[in-house]
Amino acid sequence: MKAKPTASLKTAAVPDVPPEVRPGQSIELLKALHILTREGKLNQDSRRKLKQVYHLCQFIEGPLKSVLDSKKAPGARLTLADHGAGKSYLGFILYDLYFKAVLDSAASPVQGHIYGIETRAELVASSRALAQRLGFYGMSFLNLSVADSAASAELPEQIDIVTALHACDTATDDAIDFALQKKAQALVLVPCCQAEVAACLRQTKALTLSRTPLAELWRHPLHTREFGSQITNVLRCLYLEARGYQVTVTELVGWEHSLKNELILARYTGQPKHSAATRLQALLTQFGLESLIGVRFKLS
Repeated sequence: MKAKPTASLKTAAVPDVPPEVRPGQSIELLKALHILTREGKLNQDSRRKLKQVYHLCQFIEGPLKSVLDSKKAPGARLTLADHGAGKSYLGFILYDLYFKAVLDSAASPVQGHIYGIETRAELVASSRALAQRLGFYGMSFLNLSVADSAASAELPEQIDIVTALHACDTATDDAIDFALQKKAQALVLVPCCQAEVAACLRQTKALTLSRTPLAELWRHPLHTREFGSQITNVLRCLYLEARGYQVTVTELVGWEHSLKNELILARYTGQPKHSAATRLQALLTQFGLESLIGVRFKLS
C-alpha cells in the first residue's frame, strides 16, 4: 500500500517564549501590556521593563506568602492595593503569577483581590477592559486619588499589602496614611519627586542659616531639592518605625536605569519604636519642619 503523504499533517508552529518570561506567565497578558510584540518577542525597552517588574515582584512575594500563611479560615481574603497604578503592569503580573494560580483555585480556602487605584480615567477604563477579557475577576480598578482612596466605600476596611510605585511628592505619604488606616501588614514604596519638604526648607532657610551650620546642606537651590528628597524618605522610615513597622531600604534597580531608585519595604510587627518617634520629632525640629507635625507625621 502506498504511504500517505505527510505534508497533510502540518501543525501550527508554536512561537518560542523568550527566556526572560517566567513559566506559566500569560503570553496574551504580556502582549496586551505591550511587553511582548505581536510575534511574542521582547525589544530592549520591554525587556528592561519586564526585568524591573519581576524584580519588584520578588520583594512582594515574601509578604504575600507571609500574609497568606496567616489566613487559615475558609473565605479569608488576601488583598493588595496598588496606588498610582498607571497601566497596572505590576497588578496584572502579580495577579497572573500569584493570585490567579494560588489563591483563586477551587482547592484554596483563601481568595485574593487586587485593587488598582489611578487618577487617569482612561487608564482605569482600559485596565477594567483587559481584566474582563482575561478573566481576571479578582481585580478592581478605581478612578481615585491616593488621598481619597482611604475613605472610599469601594475598598474594604482592611488591606493586607499596599504598594505605591513612583507616586509623586505627597502621594507616597498619602499611601502610607492609607496603609496605616487600613492596618496593612506590608508596604512596598518607590518614592518619587518629593517637593513638600524642600519647599519647607526654603521657607525657613534664613532662620536656619543663622541657627545651625547644618543649614549649609540646603543653602543652594540644587542642594535644597536633593537634600529635601533625602530627608523626606528618612522621615518616612522613622514614621513607619514609630507606628510599628520594621523598615528596610534598598535599591530597586541599578542607577543606570533610573535615578528614582529607592525602595522602602515595611513589615508590620505591632511593636512601635519610641526611639524612632523621638528621633523623628528631633529631626523635624532641627530642620525647621515643625509645620509637618500633625499634618504629615502624626506623632501622638
